[in-house]
Amino acid sequence: MLTPLTRNKFEELFPRVGTGEQYRYCWGKPRDFLQRILISVVSIVVAVVIELILGESFALITFGLGVIAGLYWLWEPVYRSGRRNAECRRYEYGGFWQGKVLDVFVTEELIGKEETVSSKGDLVIVENRERRLNLEIGDESGFTTEMQVPLVRSHRVIRRGDMAEMVVMSNRSDLSRISKISDIYLPDHNLWVSDYPYLRRDAFAYVSRQLRRRQQR
Repeated sequence: MLTPLTRNKFEELFPRVGTGEQYRYCWGKPRDFLQRILISVVSIVVAVVIELILGESFALITFGLGVIAGLYWLWEPVYRSGRRNAECRRYEYGGFWQGKVLDVFVTEELIGKEETVSSKGDLVIVENRERRLNLEIGDESGFTTEMQVPLVRSHRVIRRGDMAEMVVMSNRSDLSRISKISDIYLPDHNLWVSDYPYLRRDAFAYVSRQLRRRQQR
């Protein structure tokens, strides 16, 4: 079942500023943090060198640029999460979709290759593989879609027939052509399935409860 969302509600689900879940996701792993720190340090050094070259007359400008660059490690995740939300907000229409899990299975996917040298001096290519959950959902109208995400332990509870909910995005007012989908919520298990937390989840839960009450009346 597909229920159109008002523009205000749609923008509430995809706020301009990233949510806490989105910020934590974009913060990344320790390696990502160290990379941002390195960029900040190099940027500060560059700003100092530019100030030495241009002189004190440009000190205020180079100081401002140095502060912005020095805090790159902090604001870059905010920028990335906001940009992802902007990609969703550019769609003109959105709808709250309810359906069921049609199929669920696990595959092993190749996510990268590394070249290394063996003890004998031979070039060896090592394949990096990851177990991933494949989820197919659909509704009575015949609409189906699939999502593939890294497998985690909580996915074990998912079964065919479980209720599934999400937000769909389109540039058509009748939502006849779906251009993008959000993360998927499985209310039977209070479980989110996603590779990225697109939705403001507290607002989504509120909309979900409202629609269920209407359906029960």
